[in-house]
Amino acid sequence: MKVRDLMDKNFAKIYIDETVEDAINLLKKKKRFSAPIVDKEDKLVGWITALELLGISEKDFKKPITEFMRNKEEVITVYEDDEARDVVLKFVKYKVVSIPVLTRDGKVVGMVRNCDVVKTLAKLYEIPVYKIFKELHNHIGDISWEELMEAAAVVTKRMTGEDITPKEYEERIKKTTFGKAIWACGGLEKFFVGLIEIGMVALARRLAKIRGGR
Repeated sequence: MKVRDLMDKNFAKIYIDETVEDAINLLKKKKRFSAPIVDKEDKLVGWITALELLGISEKDFKKPITEFMRNKEEVITVYEDDEARDVVLKFVKYKVVSIPVLTRDGKVVGMVRNCDVVKTLAKLYEIPVYKIFKELHNHIGDISWEELMEAAAVVTKRMTGEDITPKEYEERIKKTTFGKAIWACGGLEKFFVGLIEIGMVALARRLAKIRGGR
């Protein structure tokens, strides 16, 4: 299996002439945590994450995204014709959430997320959802576990109408396997859309608290 078989082709892609505000709107629309910055030929020039965008002041929203991106030399990449095991090893080694996929001439043609890799690892269907949330928690910075569970309760209410406390949600995910969660959500894609939404809500609530304390 090649990397191209795992990659997401519907990824967020930001051009070098776009602004911080453009990048924020695109990540929200695509429901993604990160995106490559590319030139007019779609060649990689940089990288930005939702967490980094949240740290940018509103007064800078009209500035070019290139002023805040990480340079391409700092970005972990794979080629579309690399073996799938190569990208798995990079996820383990570098502990990143997503990796851009390039052609041999440097064009960005897709993105592999660690959740995409999960699709190929059937044995993970038996792991507790709790562990997946712990991984999410490790990747979103200064958000506390309690804040993440509060966000999960909010998103559950929004998506299903169910009233559930953060503590009840935590107990539920300790008892639920990944496979059962996918079945309950109606599919793998819906599960990860919900997971991404929880992360975004947690980050937004934290940002609101910070601004409210000024």
